[in-house]
Amino acid sequence: MSFYSKVVTRPFLNNLKTSFFRNKIAFFVPVRLINWKHSKVRHSLINFGLHIKQTRSRFSQVPVMGAFSPLDPSSFSRPEQAVIKHVTLSLNVDFENKVLNGSATLDVDVLQDIGDVVLDSSELTIESIELDGAQLTYKLDDPVPNYGSKLTIQLPKRASSGDKLKIKIKYTTSPSATALQWLQPAQTSGKKHPYLFSQCQPIHARSILPCQDTPFVKFTYDAEVTAPEEFTVLMSALRGESRSTKTTFNQPMPLPSYLLAIAVGVLEHRTLGPRSKVWSEKEEIERSAWEFAEAEKYLQAAERLCGAYEWKQYDLLVLPPSFPYGGMENPCLTFVTPTLLAGDRSQADVLIHEIMHSWTGNLVTNRNFEHFWLNEGFTVFLERKVKASLIEDPIEAKKSRDFHSILGLEELSEAVVSQLGVDNPLTRLVPDLHDVHPDDAFSTVPYEKGSLFLRYLEDLIGGPEVFDDFLRSYLKNFSRKSLDTDEFKAYLFNYFQDNEKLKSVDWETWLYKSGMPPVIPDYDTSMTKPITALVAKINQRNASLISYQDVQTFTPHQIMIFLQELIKHPPLPLDILHTLGAEYKIDSSKNTEILYRWLRLCLRSKDQSILGEVFDFVNHIGRMRYVRPLYRDLYDWEDVRNQAIENFLKNEQYMMHVCAHTVKKDLHLID
Repeated sequence: MSFYSKVVTRPFLNNLKTSFFRNKIAFFVPVRLINWKHSKVRHSLINFGLHIKQTRSRFSQVPVMGAFSPLDPSSFSRPEQAVIKHVTLSLNVDFENKVLNGSATLDVDVLQDIGDVVLDSSELTIESIELDGAQLTYKLDDPVPNYGSKLTIQLPKRASSGDKLKIKIKYTTSPSATALQWLQPAQTSGKKHPYLFSQCQPIHARSILPCQDTPFVKFTYDAEVTAPEEFTVLMSALRGESRSTKTTFNQPMPLPSYLLAIAVGVLEHRTLGPRSKVWSEKEEIERSAWEFAEAEKYLQAAERLCGAYEWKQYDLLVLPPSFPYGGMENPCLTFVTPTLLAGDRSQADVLIHEIMHSWTGNLVTNRNFEHFWLNEGFTVFLERKVKASLIEDPIEAKKSRDFHSILGLEELSEAVVSQLGVDNPLTRLVPDLHDVHPDDAFSTVPYEKGSLFLRYLEDLIGGPEVFDDFLRSYLKNFSRKSLDTDEFKAYLFNYFQDNEKLKSVDWETWLYKSGMPPVIPDYDTSMTKPITALVAKINQRNASLISYQDVQTFTPHQIMIFLQELIKHPPLPLDILHTLGAEYKIDSSKNTEILYRWLRLCLRSKDQSILGEVFDFVNHIGRMRYVRPLYRDLYDWEDVRNQAIENFLKNEQYMMHVCAHTVKKDLHLID
């Protein structure tokens, strides 16, 4: 990608390949020729970026929906005809060319009489496809922007229901594979070696291997990966032998393609407990070991609620800062952002969240991403229950659970009311994703609206004493399966068939109507009352009243919700803002959840002095939870809008695809 200008985005390149190249009207700007300090060049390139947006919308209207699966609007594959049950990977990691090359052998069960097998792929170079040693013919369709290509493999003769096929595909990934992030040594902590990590969710596994890239399909896998000898290779599987340059892996539990994961770097590890290690570069290993030392305690608390942990190993990998999420629940190896290393274990809720995915998401999975709330809403709901269960006093436990639910409600309100809009169809709990990429649908809605819906059902049906037994039954019944919302609803009604209160639920509004939830639970607000009082005090606009005593007894999460409340109010005068930051020691906080909200508050007050820190933050931390709101705030500040766009275009190449793609939308560079 180094040849292309930084303003040529990855989705736009797809359009160039499929539309422009045919008409020979491509236009590129070599990076080395760009003088970003020259104002005319800068503004011309920003305008060119806006031209890209217009051009992309004109060329990307490809009538392809009929080509997608009837089971998943984001997949070409046809698992109702033939389904992958096991994958054997043999891969070589090529840092110089930024590719993986090797083979994937697919064990396929035939469910209907078929003459071909249809898979998802994205920017893969196919070398050959074999069945029982015989070469097969295949067709790779023109790519659909952001979805990849339909790969149709012709069988030598028709296969019948019940047949088993073993298809071997030799291939090489692209340097621009959307699932892979190749880091230069300068982007790592050690500054000496490159680094590779993947992010397949939601539909990017197809850029790592040809597969049925839909959560409807679950498969086991084994792998042998070759990498330079000084590097450690990790995957979302049980790690086997590591000899010289080769490492083997085995995943005996079926998982969807989005949970396939790989990371390669010069790493160290520390043991956290009988089934857990933490991995990171050596510069972060001691901080990481301290921050996540209580992993086993959280695992045991989760097991008390949900049943036995079935994945055997629970390791953590602390990735470089460009990782776009707080965590990714890859089985056996949770990926986490280094922004969790707050030094006070205050972000343990993220670790608990990823642990809970071992049941909801990994063991019981949404059928496709229209039903994403079954993964994330359940996981947030369980996360707060488990975290509260660690508090001995039941009254204090409920206060804590409700307080964190209120913080989530505040974030949901901002997303629905201020960001997306109450009439936006993506605020539905079950959105229609035909013609909508799952990346574009990503928001806090499935997390917080889904969790709130489950809390509403729990309260309605009879409380945790009744609902916890249902949860365990639900998890057992759908273990190792994928389901949709209708199946969840049917199971709920069958389990509580004698509970008349379920008939009062407005299912249509909860599931299929836009906006905020129709019912808000009666949360305990005792932990928010001092926050409400302090916000009222700050709004008196009297700097002399501000003192550290105001927040001396606040927990980190109370500081977070305090700042979140201030963000909703009119911007603060700069003298009040600066006094608040200094007196409350917020402007020097090492906790990224606090710092991120502080930066947002400063942007709302149009504090020019903070811009350098904001740009440094978004350029070095790739977590979308922080980067997207900050870029939206920068865009809303008209005087710095062009500066924000310029900064993004210069740094896009260092961002993970999913983060760069969604920020482009936030900056209105693409539709």
